[in-house]
Amino acid sequence: MTTTQELTAGLDDLPYNVFARVCPSRGTLEHVTGRWGALTLGALYEGSLRFNELRRRVDGVSEKMLSQTLHALERDGLVHREAQPTNPPRVDYELTPLGHGVAERLLALIHFVEGSMDDVLAARERYDSARA
Repeated sequence: MTTTQELTAGLDDLPYNVFARVCPSRGTLEHVTGRWGALTLGALYEGSLRFNELRRRVDGVSEKMLSQTLHALERDGLVHREAQPTNPPRVDYELTPLGHGVAERLLALIHFVEGSMDDVLAARERYDSARA
């Protein structure tokens, strides 16, 4: 098993520290790991999508939340928004190279969680039974 020290080795040399309250990386981490941010980045990993295609892919997200999520991810340099001057207007969203790297790591975590769900569900059942 990897220790916290092993995982954080060399991080003291970085100019940013997500554990510090005022570090700007904390906001980006929130955008990336929030429910809609993670799912949006994961969906865009497959390729460019229009807003409504993305909304259908990220089942359950409201139009407002998807719009806010895309704005935050675009501001952080993870998503590129391409507006076509057509009638009606066409807007496509795709990952930037930075966003692609983040999404790749998120998808590894997502796949790990999906593959571990039998263990998670069994743990939940044990927990709930012990509390009943």
